[in-house]
Amino acid sequence: MDLAGIKTPAYVIDEKRLRENLEILKDVERRSGAKILLAQKAYSVYQTYPLIADYLTGATASGLFEARLAHEEMHSKTDPSKKIENHVFEPAFESEEMEELCEICDHIVFNSLNQLETHRHIWESAVLAGKVTVGLRINPEYSTQEEHEIYDPCSSGSRLGIRFSEMPDTLPQGVEGLHFHTLCEQGFEPLEETFRAVEEKFAPYFSQIKWINLGGGHHITREGYNIGGLVSLVKYIREKYAIDVYLEPGEAIALDAGYLVTTVMDVVNTERMPVLILDTSAACHMPDVLEMPYRPPLRDSEEPGELNFTYRLSSRTCLAGDIIGDYSFDSEKNIGDRLIFEDMAIYSMVKNNTFNGMPLPDIDILHENGEVEVLKRFGYENFKERL
Repeated sequence: MDLAGIKTPAYVIDEKRLRENLEILKDVERRSGAKILLAQKAYSVYQTYPLIADYLTGATASGLFEARLAHEEMHSKTDPSKKIENHVFEPAFESEEMEELCEICDHIVFNSLNQLETHRHIWESAVLAGKVTVGLRINPEYSTQEEHEIYDPCSSGSRLGIRFSEMPDTLPQGVEGLHFHTLCEQGFEPLEETFRAVEEKFAPYFSQIKWINLGGGHHITREGYNIGGLVSLVKYIREKYAIDVYLEPGEAIALDAGYLVTTVMDVVNTERMPVLILDTSAACHMPDVLEMPYRPPLRDSEEPGELNFTYRLSSRTCLAGDIIGDYSFDSEKNIGDRLIFEDMAIYSMVKNNTFNGMPLPDIDILHENGEVEVLKRFGYENFKERL
């Protein structure tokens, strides 16, 4: 990657790594019979959707706008005739949205029986016409996360999904699927545990459905993920219950397939350590750093104190806590130096903002031949239009 030619800050999508992730996921589809969807809430660089559509079954959306994006952009580059599925789930839908969703989506998942019945007069005719299949999101009430309740749909008081105690004896007319989503950046074992909990409670409904969606949060493309276990579980579900199985990872598709390239603008000495002022921001360009929190991987760096020069990395916003983290390097860092944050394709572009009037980073793609192409450049008008 030619850093000298990149205007910073810039997100850079790694086309080669993206394809490698897709090849792993396609192999899971082939071996297990699962249908894998891109969860756009994690990654929505639609310029790469034709590549993704070459490998996967389709996409899933968290609302009308994402559903429209997939409908417009998710088309196979190599096989234009390939049927691409478009799924949507949202805790609550507007009636006007439901009318359009029934035109552009194949699967619609409702979060409650109230929502199902509120919109029945709209979706039922689409189901009878064979245009749409409808499902319900269930809450397994089985948590596999301990650190981040904000990402746990099974936490106490969660609004997400129908609990078993609230389910009717028989699924409402027109419902053909069940959906649960409980994981976040996790391996196979938590999925298996969760499915067994679902099976124990909800198995009586499996004879009434055509499909089940196991949600997202599966780090399938992460090194060490138990792919064999996942394949076996999907095959078990399909064979025992004669239903289709969907997976909707977001992170796994673009895991380690993007960078955020930034430039050192200043070096400020403090009583604790020198601080590098960067032209990027945790608060604006990688919000999960403050929300999770987590320490983003940085190329050619180590933990504080492990190498000769330790710095705190911060931003040019006015937020005192806009701190990316503390890192050490072999060599001293100076104004004008470039730094490369890794694993920046996911939950970055989809969550960034213009607090303080911070410019949004460019979106570039590093092609497999080594060339870097600018996909999108943002300016003042983009900031103004958001206000």
